[in-house]
Amino acid sequence: TGNWRSLHSTDFEVHRNWLAITHSLPISQWYYEATSEWTLDYPPFFAWFEYILSHVAKYFDQEMLNVHNVNYSSSRTLLFQRFSVIFTDALFVYAVHECCKCIGGKEVGKELTEKPKFILSVLLLWNFGLLIVDHIHFQYNGFLFGLMLLSIARLFQKRHMEGAFLFAVLLHFKHIYLYVAPAYGVYLLYQYQGLWSQTNLSSVLPPISCVALGRLLHLSTSGELIVNMWYLSDKNNTKYLFTLIGLKLKFLDPNKIPKASMTSGLVQQFQHTVLPSVTPLATLICTLIAILPSIFCLWFKPQGPRGFLRCLILCALSSFMFGWHVHEKAILLAILPMSLLSVGKAGDASVFLILTTTGHYSLFPLLFTAPELPIKILLMLLFTIYSISSLKTLFRWSFTLVTQAGVQWCDLHSLQLLPTGFKQFSSLSFSSSGITGTPSPLLVNFVFLVETGFSMLVRLVLNSQPQVI
Repeated sequence: TGNWRSLHSTDFEVHRNWLAITHSLPISQWYYEATSEWTLDYPPFFAWFEYILSHVAKYFDQEMLNVHNVNYSSSRTLLFQRFSVIFTDALFVYAVHECCKCIGGKEVGKELTEKPKFILSVLLLWNFGLLIVDHIHFQYNGFLFGLMLLSIARLFQKRHMEGAFLFAVLLHFKHIYLYVAPAYGVYLLYQYQGLWSQTNLSSVLPPISCVALGRLLHLSTSGELIVNMWYLSDKNNTKYLFTLIGLKLKFLDPNKIPKASMTSGLVQQFQHTVLPSVTPLATLICTLIAILPSIFCLWFKPQGPRGFLRCLILCALSSFMFGWHVHEKAILLAILPMSLLSVGKAGDASVFLILTTTGHYSLFPLLFTAPELPIKILLMLLFTIYSISSLKTLFRWSFTLVTQAGVQWCDLHSLQLLPTGFKQFSSLSFSSSGITGTPSPLLVNFVFLVETGFSMLVRLVLNSQPQVI
């Protein structure tokens, strides 16, 4: 982490306050304490996670656990918070190990660094986005993504009940993972068709919800508890509210057009002057429309765990594009699972490179001060260069690189030039049948042309069609 004083984002104070709330107050007051503006608004399992951390934090600096010490910061406090993130990443490392065991396919390289499992482990463990969000900006996403990747690994291993259990636990840690819940629900229902099987599956979520919410709901005297935990009032999704869809222009009398207004609260809310203001219902409808094709495909044209993984990625991207109060880090919900597909097929690798480059660049505003500028540029360049070079090496001699192959035949005396973007892969020559009274037979040369990886990537970016030979 380097010098832990190099960056002090607001999330340090957020989690310090949550440590203080869970340590010094009874459970019944956790979701009602409002001394600080950074009130506790994550699901109960995360509150218990903070409660456990607080009993370790008291050995570093007892003052950080005082609710009234708003904006309290000390070197010991920052040191504890930094190392708590590193320590909890152990679950993420284990999840990456399990995901690497699920990667099959032909080992195309002799060197360790050219093997798919090694490349995947580097793409996940040294992911640029997760590195800056957790270890520089400061959050606890590592072990949460570890739970998600571990649940995905269990589904690949056909241990569906374990995968469902882990995802149910994850939902009670952080509600952002509701974005990918449709993919889990449809895939698990398809795997457990039949009344008895669905009964077994339905026995997973209720006990976890009872453990997470039971005592809090029993102690709660109003519906405010649910409101405080509901994702529409998430006060940590700050700084940016991007409306990506404009429905129509307002052609109104200039005198009747309201002036732009916004609140200066923790979640910024804007009143549009030209485009219609977007409501939560509108974003919900747009999100559902966007995910429906992948959901239908997962149910009616199942392709096993990989089909589920593709559906999960599309659900994450749809929610990121059309969701309400979406945080920048939500793009990692698509980038990290896409890493698993990137080492399987060259086409997926190309999509992964485009997604990571644009998605990671969108995280730049999280580090907005001048000293962090060279750091984030250097880290992103290193990750991007490794991603391109390693995936290029992985698919260099693999037949999975072929997206469009053509056969060209000609006589050996007039070999034609290769089309743009293709290279000669292999050839087979044999004598043609001679015809009586004709010169000696010609040799027919079959040349197999394979589209190169660079040409394929350019074609994908430009959205052009492959050449037909």
